[in-house]
Amino acid sequence: MFENTFWSLAPAIIAIALALITKEVYSSLFIGILAGGLMYANFSFSGTLQHVFVDGMIGSLTDAWNIGIIIFLVVLGAMVMLMNRAGGSAAFGRWAAEHVHSRMGAQLATIALGVLIFVDDYFNCLTVGSVMSPLAERQGLSRAKLAYLIDATAAPVCVIAPISSWAAAIVSYVPEGVNGMTVFIRAIPYNFYAVLTIVMMLTLAAGKFDYGPMRVAEMAEHLEKKTTQRASITGAEDMPTPPVSGNGKVIHLVLPILVLIVSCVLGLAYTGGLFDGETFVNAMANSDAATGLVYGSVVALVITIVFYLCTRVLTFSECMNSIPEGFKAMVPPILVLTFAWTLKSMTDSLGSTEYVTGVVESFSENQALMSLLPAFLFLIACGIAFATGTSWGTFGIMVPIACKAFGANLDSELMIVAIAACMAGGVFGDHCSPISDSTIMASAGAQCDHIQHVSTQLPYALTVGAVSLVSYILAGFLRNWLICLPVSIVLMIATLFVIRSTEGKKTAA
Repeated sequence: MFENTFWSLAPAIIAIALALITKEVYSSLFIGILAGGLMYANFSFSGTLQHVFVDGMIGSLTDAWNIGIIIFLVVLGAMVMLMNRAGGSAAFGRWAAEHVHSRMGAQLATIALGVLIFVDDYFNCLTVGSVMSPLAERQGLSRAKLAYLIDATAAPVCVIAPISSWAAAIVSYVPEGVNGMTVFIRAIPYNFYAVLTIVMMLTLAAGKFDYGPMRVAEMAEHLEKKTTQRASITGAEDMPTPPVSGNGKVIHLVLPILVLIVSCVLGLAYTGGLFDGETFVNAMANSDAATGLVYGSVVALVITIVFYLCTRVLTFSECMNSIPEGFKAMVPPILVLTFAWTLKSMTDSLGSTEYVTGVVESFSENQALMSLLPAFLFLIACGIAFATGTSWGTFGIMVPIACKAFGANLDSELMIVAIAACMAGGVFGDHCSPISDSTIMASAGAQCDHIQHVSTQLPYALTVGAVSLVSYILAGFLRNWLICLPVSIVLMIATLFVIRSTEGKKTAA
């Protein structure tokens, strides 16, 4: 009765609406999951229990990919705790205080670090958060703004980086017989949402302004009106502050992060066959992101512990105690991720993929509207990512549809635009969704209340999304990135300055 219809998206819509209304994530997600189970089982009690807990929750937690991500998060949590206890983060905070003397400098430093860590969005969120939190605190940058900067340099950067777990995933969705990496690289200048998000961050930092709920959060931070919601996503406010070594130096933060980056890249390449004769590019394209990140993070954890022991900033028992402490800090994000994965399994079982595929294919059959197809795909991808909370799942649905609509013809510039629109729409919806895994990780990395992060980021994401939509309408007709990309950047900057002018007039009134 509900399968393969609009109702297949209802569980996600219910969960998102409740999360935004109640500002409580766990119960909202569970109610959405329960709604999906009831619909799938036709309101049978035993069938609902089976589908929610066995097919959904247990099934999600026994999935190899999901377990790999959880292990990766636990190891990262342990590394963050180690770096904090070794005094590396505190030393970096002192160093930054001497070299960065403004909020704009703190924002630009966060953006730069986020762009540099392009391997994976989870890795980006937690690493940038742990490194930049002391600097943000010192310069009066709100946790909400830090979470936005982390989130906006995670997925948007990864989705235009050829050497990343995201590129590997997207390439794998391109049909056989087509060079997926070629398609990915050609789609980069058409990935308007990703590029314009970076433009927006730089413009806001340089222009020294904010708007909407973010402006309120920044003003509250500036006036030192701290909220009790801070850090609730990680539960850190309920945990005792661990002792910090007084011998820590900046190297005790920088070296582990560099080792983590290198080892994660090598881990990804290893799973793709780098040491079996594959080229580095092909190895990254064929990599298993979850497994590769586990390999890399575990190696980095071992090297970090040895490094701290050799430099005598921590004892062996202190290193070992940091591991369960790091795990505890990651429990709430892991719980939210588990619920989000279970919710996605509910919508999948109701046939949301088949419903969306039918809608898009019926649109693409009309040749008169083909030039508008990229804009349409952008909106559909956004809707799927918003409802399911996953960019990668959206790519898996939408990229094959875009290729099929054009017969996977690499000579078709419109096909490249359409694929880029699918990628951009997935990231856009991911940024707007409170059940998105990367959004959850950004909240965790910044130690920001999750719903506050979503509500403050939403107006910014919608602004970039609106400009991107106009850009895809333009690109559908012009089909030339040399014209469309500069025009979209100018339009983005102009839009922001119009908003700034409007906000200034409101303040003056």
